Amino acid sequence: MTAPRRTGLFFLLMLCVSANSWGSMMGLFSGSRPTDLGFHNGYLKPPSSKPNSVNSQAAPGHYAAILPFKVQGDANVYFAKVARVVAAQKGAKVIQQTPSYVYAEFTSPLMGYVDDVEFALDADRGVVHVRSASRLGYSDLGANRKRIEAIRSQL
Repeated sequence: MTAPRRTGLFFLLMLCVSANSWGSMMGLFSGSRPTDLGFHNGYLKPPSSKPNSVNSQAAPGHYAAILPFKVQGDANVYFAKVARVVAAQKGAKVIQQTPSYVYAEFTSPLMGYVDDVEFALDADRGVVHVRSASRLGYSDLGANRKRIEAIRSQL
């Protein structure tokens, strides 16, 4: 490869990195915070039609279906641990927390994409329902499922 071509490729790479950094800093990839989240009448927001989320209340066989967390021991103590584990995750910012509900935003380090992640204690059924969804884009390439399973493994 010639020196001018290497210089051109280096310049293009730096331009792309710079654009990504500026996009992230300016919030271009964060989208808007949803206004319809929460645990209402025993349900979290359903998954979207795009393959970019997981939801423990999705029908079996649905792309978004994932198992809820099974409560171990006292439900309130277990859910408090869920909240601590979520808050300690890289890129997590807890937006709302009650004794039975946690809503956090997870921001990706490179591009600044934001995912909305919810956890709701259903003490009567002995589970914590989970929902993790990308705000932008068509597919999350499995990122939301990996996040929930990583949190599950820490409980």
